Amino acid sequence: MFNILLFSGIIGLITALLLVPITKQHNAEKESKPFPVVQSFMAVLLLTVIISFIFYYFTNIDQNFTSVWIFAIIISALGALIAKGYERMIKGILFVASLCIGIYMITAPIFNADDKYEQVKVEEKVEIEAFDETKTPASVPPQFARNKMKKAFGQVPNTSYYELGSLQIQKVDGHYTYIAPVEFSGFFKWWNADSTPGYFTLSATDSSANPKFIKADMIYTPSSYFNKNIERHIRMTYPKRIFYGDVQLEIDDDGKPYYISTYGNFVSARNGFIAEGIVMVDPKTGETKDYLLSEVPEFIDGAVSPEAVSLQNSYYGKYIHGFWNSVFGKSDVKLPSDEGTEANVSPIFDEHGDMYYFTDFTSPKEGVDSMLGYSLTNSRTGKATYYTGNLEESYMDSQGALQIIEKKFIEKKWQGEMPVLYNFYGEASWLTPVLDSNGFLQNYFIVSAANPEISAYGNTPNEALKGYKVALQKGGSKVDGTSKAEEKQTTGKVVRLFKEKSGDYTVVSFLLDNKQSYIISSEVYPFAIYLQEGDNVIVTYLDTGEEFLPVKEMTINGLQ
Repeated sequence: MFNILLFSGIIGLITALLLVPITKQHNAEKESKPFPVVQSFMAVLLLTVIISFIFYYFTNIDQNFTSVWIFAIIISALGALIAKGYERMIKGILFVASLCIGIYMITAPIFNADDKYEQVKVEEKVEIEAFDETKTPASVPPQFARNKMKKAFGQVPNTSYYELGSLQIQKVDGHYTYIAPVEFSGFFKWWNADSTPGYFTLSATDSSANPKFIKADMIYTPSSYFNKNIERHIRMTYPKRIFYGDVQLEIDDDGKPYYISTYGNFVSARNGFIAEGIVMVDPKTGETKDYLLSEVPEFIDGAVSPEAVSLQNSYYGKYIHGFWNSVFGKSDVKLPSDEGTEANVSPIFDEHGDMYYFTDFTSPKEGVDSMLGYSLTNSRTGKATYYTGNLEESYMDSQGALQIIEKKFIEKKWQGEMPVLYNFYGEASWLTPVLDSNGFLQNYFIVSAANPEISAYGNTPNEALKGYKVALQKGGSKVDGTSKAEEKQTTGKVVRLFKEKSGDYTVVSFLLDNKQSYIISSEVYPFAIYLQEGDNVIVTYLDTGEEFLPVKEMTINGLQ
């Protein structure tokens, strides 16, 4: 509170010096009475202090003098207009100086576009690594999770006082979990309750799991008022810090909640943002700590806010050849998708449990749903990798995947949510949960980004993945061995056999005397069409653990 008062006092003092004429004023006919300089000075000072305090207190804007550049132009102009003689000249010079600063502020987005692009420092690769079929991606859609939490809201004491807060995903004690705090439902509810009772958790991988309410008193929250509001509390402690993005709730492995906010610096002037660290607040005691990104506690997954990552994506996509190119020529410009679940990005986890923000990029040309690439940004460090995909193939973007789902279930009016691109069996593929009109999860849909006619769906991600593997074989695509499944070889006699025509190729499913079933397309091995029961074969396959193992190579004894 003292910081705001002091800052407002300085602004008030400077305003009074600029606005109130110090020299005596004369008219054309007679000398006027001495100008009440002191009274006017004190009146302007007091009024400005009050207005400044109210403005900075309720907006939570940073208390740096660059934040008053518009105000400085107006006040210095009025001061120069009112003043006379040498005083007018001095204040006129101050007006010109403030105007130059204002021009610099306004034009900063034009001249710092290259700096924004350089600050992103995105590593580029061709293709994302293959997804491990033995692992289940965090694929429960946020809308479905939120609906389940709302239905479990009866677990909250004094339910009428509260409502469900913002939903986010986190790894808690090794499990991928959705978290949503309980928030006040209004001013008078906050006045009476003073603290919120806790938060909800729900598995992000198991759609059949039920939400759990965890008791944890929280006084400093986003829905609290005055000095108990979490953002204002942070601003009071760090008056000059530059924050970007909403505060987020993070849970340590013992279940203790903390609110965090991402801070950083402007690229130049008061434009752009580069994340540098976080401020962490204990919502019960209000105790605050700040960490650089390299020092963030291990339990915090989303150190860089989704909003900051989304902004970073826009820099990388728009400013590859500077500002003017992003407006007119648009050469090599790519637009980040707005299909993400948090500020246009989607949080996902890799096999090591590290969280990344996923975003796909598309062309700025209208009517084009071809994907130009996709990025993965580490949520703790802010470092991003951009994947161009196979440049010889045209990949469908996330919007195209959602349109396919909408057409697939047009009669049921089901829609996809949270499309994420994976590499399944060496094929760039969109995995998307499908929800009904009420927001309840119905199935998981997988479609090839390069071949939209190849798709499958199932009640679980792994069930959909099994069907997708068969669809890839039927569609003539190859299982090329880029999957993380171990490549093995076996020999045996064919016991049972089934052949199915699929386009220009034949898909052959066969059972060996080792009691294991396999599947292969004639595109992979043309002589598979001659396979018969009783044949002895040598099979090289991928040990994915599935019922039908995909075959990479095969030899039929006596035929070759």
